[in-house]
Amino acid sequence: MTPEELDEIAESERAAQSQFTQRANVCVAAGCLSCQSQSVKDALDQEVSRRGIKDHCQIRGVGCMGLCAEGPLVSTSSGVLYQKVQAADGAAILDSLGGQPVSRLVCPTDVPFFQRQKKIVLENSGVIDPERMEDYIAADGYAALIKALTEMTPREVIDQITKSGLRGRGGAGYPTGLKWSTVSKSVGTKKYVICNADEGDPGAFMDRSVLESDPHRVLEGMLIAAYAVGASEGFVYVRAEYPLAVKRLRTAIRQAERVGLLGSDICGTRFSFRVDARLGAGAFVCGEETALIASVEGKRGTPRPRPPYPAMEGLFGEPTLINNVETLANVPPIIRKGGEWYAQIGTEKSKGTKVFALAGRVQNTGLVEVPMGISLREMVFEIGGGVPEGRKFKAVQTGGPSGGCLPSNCLDMPVDYESLAKAGSIMGSGGMIVMDESSCMVDVAKYFMDFCMTESCGKCIPCRVGTYQMHRILTAIGNMSATQQDLKMLEELCDLLKHTSLCGLGQSAPNPVVSTLRSFAEEYRAHVEEHKCPAGVCNAQLAGETA
Repeated sequence: MTPEELDEIAESERAAQSQFTQRANVCVAAGCLSCQSQSVKDALDQEVSRRGIKDHCQIRGVGCMGLCAEGPLVSTSSGVLYQKVQAADGAAILDSLGGQPVSRLVCPTDVPFFQRQKKIVLENSGVIDPERMEDYIAADGYAALIKALTEMTPREVIDQITKSGLRGRGGAGYPTGLKWSTVSKSVGTKKYVICNADEGDPGAFMDRSVLESDPHRVLEGMLIAAYAVGASEGFVYVRAEYPLAVKRLRTAIRQAERVGLLGSDICGTRFSFRVDARLGAGAFVCGEETALIASVEGKRGTPRPRPPYPAMEGLFGEPTLINNVETLANVPPIIRKGGEWYAQIGTEKSKGTKVFALAGRVQNTGLVEVPMGISLREMVFEIGGGVPEGRKFKAVQTGGPSGGCLPSNCLDMPVDYESLAKAGSIMGSGGMIVMDESSCMVDVAKYFMDFCMTESCGKCIPCRVGTYQMHRILTAIGNMSATQQDLKMLEELCDLLKHTSLCGLGQSAPNPVVSTLRSFAEEYRAHVEEHKCPAGVCNAQLAGETA
């Protein structure tokens, strides 16, 4: 594959696409597929064949369009987005391509959910066919790789990533340029790049959606990273519970290998790189770097003390670069447009955009990409459309089981790494769960502690025993049988886990408890002192157990 050949593929695909005067794109990502979007696409295909209009009307399966709550979603070449489409609507949608929209199906796109987004990672999601490499190439795909290999040195690539201010989107927010620079300087007989797609936070589906909707973008990011740090082999560590993402990833790998964008002497240069997929069994702890490495090596996924860090001694004892899906998906546009372009977006210390999975008690659930620094209020009440059924907002939980529950007085804070950490939460991978007045914060804390207790690998005592004891106390509080001494012990255990656990799972497991103890202390007191649950959740559970 030469730069000229890549241009030829792009021009040929664009010319082929221009022949279609009418088009309907059907979302075939996991969310809409669960609502039978494949039957919608099949119905549209059959109707096009019946009408004999295949030469100028294209029906295409595309990735996630974002508003998962209203799926199946269909977009048309006339700029109309349809929601909750059924197979029986196929004929009406085709009729509308040259005339008036089907009003009962129209999804308004002039609302904040769509207008407030700035898509960089998701720029191709819902636009291209994720199973056709030609679609990706026609959308400037692999142009950044060609530019890096033919016009830039590895040091210049790293400099652009550093200038961009990109930070790891897996949760820790470590400067990406600094990590790349460390790996590039490390000495080893071989270097590796690992894409961490082990997305384990409850309510999070960002990485899954990117792999389902734009897998070549992640591969291109890995290729550029490998060139920059001097790696020759890579792995995508993806959860086995994501069968569609795994299927499309493997398809993308085969396609890239077929045209010489993966393999030996890529683009006529001396750079060679190979990628393979590794399936994780769903252990939350394998999101931690050293546990992930152990799993890729075929060992039990448990963390080890650091240092040495993976950048110096990682996979098979060699220097290893680990970035998550969203981090790598940001790389191609940064190389195409320059680090300074990316650095203009976001805040002073948190650059660029962030993809969030909005879930819970919010009107518009789905996938959104917004500039760093947007407020929680804008996320929940403008983009999210507010709390449904006229209920009151109570809290928003960011960062998954490792994050904190933020009350209403935090709504006007900006969403960036520093602000969330100061408020007692974390960015995490991007899960954002909204809760209303019907949620009991003690029950919420117990839910997340149950998750952490179950997912603890058991290697270190503070996490293995501490999460169990914290869950036991939270259960007692919910059962109205806890004492003030139990509350004191709960606080002490939070401090113990945070400062003595081996890895990030145990260190951050107390966050939901600490944040709810601080912001919703009156609910804990009501359970302990008055033996009642203000939200009525624990009372109902207790009554059910008694019955």
